[in-house]
Amino acid sequence: MNKNAIKKFAIEARRALISRVGQRALKYGISDKAVGNPNDDSVNGHLLSSTEKKQRAALIGQIKEKGYEQVIEEVAYTWFNRFSALRFMEVNGYLPTRVRVFTDENNAFKPQILTEAIHMELDGLDMEKVYAYKDANDNDELYKYLLITQCNALNSVLPGMFQKIADYTELLFPDNLLREGSVVQQMIELIDEDDWKDAVQIIGWLYQYYNSEKKDDVFAALKKNVKITKENIPAATQLFTPDWIVRYMVENSLSRLWVEGHPNDELKSQWKYYLEEAKQEPEVKAQLASIREEYKALKPEDILCIDPCSGSGHILAYMFDVLVQIYEAYGVDTRTAVASIVENNIYGLDIDDRAAQLAYFSVMMKACQYDKRFLRRKVQPHVYAIVESNHVDKYVGEYFCNGDAKLKDAMDTIIAELHDAKEYGSIITVSNQDWDALYARFDEIQNESVMSIYSDAALKLREIVRVAEVLSNRYWVVITNPPYMGGRNMNGKLLNKIVKEFPSGKSDLFSAFILKTSMMTKNKGYTGMITQHSWMFLSSFEALRKDFLNTNLINMCHLGPRAFEEISGEVVQTTTWVSRKSHVKGLKGSYVRLVSYDSQNEKEKMYVNGEAPRYDVGQTQFENIPGQAFAYWLGNPKVFIQGKSLEQVANPRQGMKTLDNNYYIHFWHEVSLDKIMFTAIDAEQAKSTGCKWFPINHGGEYRKYYGNNYTVVNWYNDGAEMKANAIRKYNSITRTITNIAYYFKPGITWSVICSYPSFRWYGNGFLFSNGGQCVVPDSDEELEYIIGILNSKVTEYLLNILSPTLGFESGYLKKIPIIQNPEKKESVMKIARANIELCKKDWDSFEISWDFVTHPLITYRSGSGYADVPMDKWQYRIADAYQTWESNATAQFELLKENEEELNRIFIDIYGLHHELIPEIEDKDVTVRKANLERDIKSFISYVLGCMFGRYSLDVDGLVYAGGEWDASKYSSFAADKDNIIPISDDEYFEDDIVGRFVKFVEVVYGKDTLQENLKFIADVLGGKGQPKEVIRNYFMNDFYADHCKMYQKRPIYWLFDSGKKNGFKCLIYMHRYQPDTIARIRTDYVHEQQARYRTAIADLETRIANSSTSERVKLNKQLKTLNDQATEIHAYEEKIHHLADQMISIDLDDGVKKNYEIFKDVLAKIK
Repeated sequence: MNKNAIKKFAIEARRALISRVGQRALKYGISDKAVGNPNDDSVNGHLLSSTEKKQRAALIGQIKEKGYEQVIEEVAYTWFNRFSALRFMEVNGYLPTRVRVFTDENNAFKPQILTEAIHMELDGLDMEKVYAYKDANDNDELYKYLLITQCNALNSVLPGMFQKIADYTELLFPDNLLREGSVVQQMIELIDEDDWKDAVQIIGWLYQYYNSEKKDDVFAALKKNVKITKENIPAATQLFTPDWIVRYMVENSLSRLWVEGHPNDELKSQWKYYLEEAKQEPEVKAQLASIREEYKALKPEDILCIDPCSGSGHILAYMFDVLVQIYEAYGVDTRTAVASIVENNIYGLDIDDRAAQLAYFSVMMKACQYDKRFLRRKVQPHVYAIVESNHVDKYVGEYFCNGDAKLKDAMDTIIAELHDAKEYGSIITVSNQDWDALYARFDEIQNESVMSIYSDAALKLREIVRVAEVLSNRYWVVITNPPYMGGRNMNGKLLNKIVKEFPSGKSDLFSAFILKTSMMTKNKGYTGMITQHSWMFLSSFEALRKDFLNTNLINMCHLGPRAFEEISGEVVQTTTWVSRKSHVKGLKGSYVRLVSYDSQNEKEKMYVNGEAPRYDVGQTQFENIPGQAFAYWLGNPKVFIQGKSLEQVANPRQGMKTLDNNYYIHFWHEVSLDKIMFTAIDAEQAKSTGCKWFPINHGGEYRKYYGNNYTVVNWYNDGAEMKANAIRKYNSITRTITNIAYYFKPGITWSVICSYPSFRWYGNGFLFSNGGQCVVPDSDEELEYIIGILNSKVTEYLLNILSPTLGFESGYLKKIPIIQNPEKKESVMKIARANIELCKKDWDSFEISWDFVTHPLITYRSGSGYADVPMDKWQYRIADAYQTWESNATAQFELLKENEEELNRIFIDIYGLHHELIPEIEDKDVTVRKANLERDIKSFISYVLGCMFGRYSLDVDGLVYAGGEWDASKYSSFAADKDNIIPISDDEYFEDDIVGRFVKFVEVVYGKDTLQENLKFIADVLGGKGQPKEVIRNYFMNDFYADHCKMYQKRPIYWLFDSGKKNGFKCLIYMHRYQPDTIARIRTDYVHEQQARYRTAIADLETRIANSSTSERVKLNKQLKTLNDQATEIHAYEEKIHHLADQMISIDLDDGVKKNYEIFKDVLAKIK
């Protein structure tokens, strides 16, 4: 099945149908701007027939009630459903007329219905109209008439899909269906004919893809805090369930119910997704035998099955297949079985009218698959759209009840319970009533000899009663893929109902359905569901888990991410399971773990082949796990009760919410160094320094033991400004600025949002945000032991139980069991201490660290450093310095890896997890860096530029200047640029040309003798054609700035003034040395000089061209064009920079890069 083609058609069809339907509405004077007068006799010069007038008035009424956009959407979708249904029926030969409506016998876009029109026998077909259209050669109108007549004729056998079209949907029938590129033609040509032979798949994917753009719109609105309304719930929550998961749920519930009461190995062998029961203890087997005795009494027609969120009917259709097998095994012939299944077994509900139409159609077509004459039998399935009672007229109700108090009580209750039903869907609770009495009254009204003015309206109440009855029933089998919608996205009515009626399931709509499906299930009946897996672990679902422990989970496929091929990434993680509404104590369930497999197909394959890990455990195991998390794979659940929890030995804490991170938090390299205090020991000292900025743990990449120290927070005067803002907004400081008492204390931090947590030590001076929460132990000794545990495989394993999501808040961390082992404690602390030192040394090797001293290629130029390499002249080669750095970095890497594996061994032994874990780790999980030639050469170039600007110096260790007072005496070995402007051009035009300065630096550091060799080494690493200086120049011209922006996380400290794509002018400045006259000096000392150079060069070229030969002239003209383009570009640039230069703009480093860069955006390069 070509899903890409189906998706393309469905999305384009929706757009086209909405457009066409809208155009038809406009023809009748109706638009999104105005709907007109329903009593008009003519519109736009067109005299309305009585039918058109009636239909137009009905349309206007609907638009006033629902809104223009909603009505147009509904009509477009209605026609989409009908076209899809007709196409399916014609391909499979299910049309009663056996005449194709869209194609000929060769599947060409030549509707057979047009050529056969005068010979057809079709209910309601007016041959006079047919001949009239034929005589007028009006195929478009004839085709429209034939299609509408065909739909109306199908109403007698498929009323749930083809309602009589005498309302405004006929008025809005889309035009021009026979023309090139129409929806009908696209349907035929884009989707292969064979794809229409699988009703479940084609209908399911059409439904999903048709809704995909609307779904995107709904989620985009959510980002603007627009809640999901009842009209948008279907689009927002619809997700087509993969076929194998449907089969798994049905075979392990419906199939299991039957074969446990009627053992049949031959029948069972047909179900490849059926999972054999776990081995049980004798006392459990006795209880199960009692249950199976009850199942023996069941006949096939007794097994009521429902999907309360049926969507397009995928689950219902496979229930049908299995029920046919059950009936046949029971000795019932297929035709009898099919009729009985439709009449007795299958029930379906959906909140979306159009989805319910498709589900109804799927069931009917499944019946036709088994019985070609089924449509003639006039049997209808119990598949309905949820209807609400809001608009029931009280006089209609009184007429229906006809003075019968019991009927009135029943109908009043139903109307009250189905009020706003479209808001809630199948979670509504409906009381049981005397349904026979209600239906008898409908029959009575139907057979009245004289119809009342209320008769038609009273008969429509049958829709409400049918839905109420389905909701009140109890079922042997309930299977569904419920909608997923978090509480914060729900509208008020839905949220209030769930909180009131399903308090333990209030966190999500799917969790409310877990409770609701259990209510709908008969005692000892089965429930099958697929939901997000969050309910198994998160604290917000703890009450739900306690409720769930009162039922027996039979088996589960824990799917994890990527179970739906349409959804990539880690966000939607799911599980599917089957439970029985019983409480057999000691029963073991079977859990198949498919989390680690990367695709829908791989998960299915591993399940079917029996290659995925399977765990047979009892639910009582979960009672030993904090929060009763469903950690079925935990081999030693007592690990949680052997030690103390982390919160008993340390202080896991959430951090501050600043309420405006862009204002309060910056990267440390953005602000002035003299306003940062890195090592305050407490709040009093921090306040006394008068500093504004202090380090803050704010999350970051996966990195263990030390690092990710990127950010600082405005905590001037003990955070007075932030506190005042919190009081203004919430009348409270501590609601958002939490755990203040733990600020500035040493501790352990981690990134809250991540795939796997990694823990880092930090010293005095730090605050912490909610994205970088912390643990503050009571002593340094405890800190070292705890960080050893937290960075071990044991903690990763335990956190996968406590929070197997992308969030690791302190609330989960505090539950980690800390088992102290006095014999191993000193070893653990020693190794952890060494790991912190190794990771700090690595972090400080690069200039992104505020403790950076010098670049490794400078450190190791003569073998200095902790690796004692003898000094000799060859060490003045950059290649040799790199080699020394590489060997040291590798040694550092291997030592850290060895240390981490030793800690894993220790803690695996302490926690008794030898069967679950191995101590070895992969290289990718070691978070110090090995040498990387390209990265390290580029970082060397960045360091050199820092020395040019005076950020660093060869004479002073570490960061020399980043704001404050300038001291030129610190730069004797290699002078810093005087005016803070370094030009980048295609040749060495300026005295302080960037390549000239770079070459001088390499000469100063490594000597003259090896200069050319060193430049070649650098150029070879950078890659490119030409001499070394040319390659280096091209790097500065084209690639350096992108690398710089990446290194500094899109907050560059060196700013590139850039005239444009022609490279007319470029120069760099260092933002911390910016002065109000900097731009004026760029203009006068560099731009003007470059302009003069262009004028001279252009004049020279023009002279040479005048005196050149023909062949040489082509080359010179090309050069002249380049120069003219650059001159034109720099001229326009000069005007821009002139405007800014005259303003003498000052900047405040406290505002950060983003705000300051914006001021000069017209003359600066875009940050990439």
